[in-house]
Amino acid sequence: MSTKRTILAVLAHPDDESFGTGGTLALYASRGVDVYLVCATRGEVGEMPPDMMAGFNTVGEKRESELRCAGNILGLKSIFFLGYRDSGMPGTPDNNHPQALAAQPVETVAEEVARYIRKLKPAVVITFDPIGGYFHPDHIAIHKATVRGFELAGDESFVCDGLEPFRPAKLYYQTISRGFLRFAVMMWRLLGRDPRKFGANRDIDMAAIAEVDFPITTRIHFREVAKIREAASACHASQGGTSLASGVVGWFRRMFDSTEVYMRAIPPAEPGEKETDLFAGID
Repeated sequence: MSTKRTILAVLAHPDDESFGTGGTLALYASRGVDVYLVCATRGEVGEMPPDMMAGFNTVGEKRESELRCAGNILGLKSIFFLGYRDSGMPGTPDNNHPQALAAQPVETVAEEVARYIRKLKPAVVITFDPIGGYFHPDHIAIHKATVRGFELAGDESFVCDGLEPFRPAKLYYQTISRGFLRFAVMMWRLLGRDPRKFGANRDIDMAAIAEVDFPITTRIHFREVAKIREAASACHASQGGTSLASGVVGWFRRMFDSTEVYMRAIPPAEPGEKETDLFAGID
């Protein structure tokens, strides 16, 4: 194992690093940990207001710029792109694009993830939970590739650019409190709204997400860097990040939404085991 404290987050799109794991990444970066990000796509299918495209030729260029802004604020040491195309939401034609992440063989993407694990030697690897948070095809695809890549990286029979086998100490899935989600679904229904048609495009089924439970083993409290996370989120203006970082919503997030939760997948947690540090138990 590397003696340097290192975290590798393997995610799908620009903004995933800030909206889902930003507090965690900022917290550890502020403590001197080397924090790296592998981003599978440039979010090419994300919606983009025309007035935000000034100076950019493509949506992917704009979203990469937003990610690099956020990465600098979070304190990421480096950002690496796998170069696949955004697959869009479930059931859309973009799912079947030849370069779409969700259309690639898991083993192909996993080998690329394993290469970065061997190169960077992280003690801790973070990715999405098995349903990708909210059933996004790219989130699920990179989850599967990361789980397989974690295994491949330590496999001596896997040959990769002359890099030596390396097995990180831990693998975590970033997830969402199901108690919170169920409460949100209940409140949504009380307000007369359909929780199965959530989001700006009404294409997120919050009720279905709330029904799939993952045990939370690890809670990372990041209030000391909450303003950093909000500033990073604001970089993703095309994805609504500005509204999350300002006004009443921003204040509420800084005051009360200061914990990110994870399921420790490897090694599996013992019954009742809880952590508040991703490096707990690592010498």
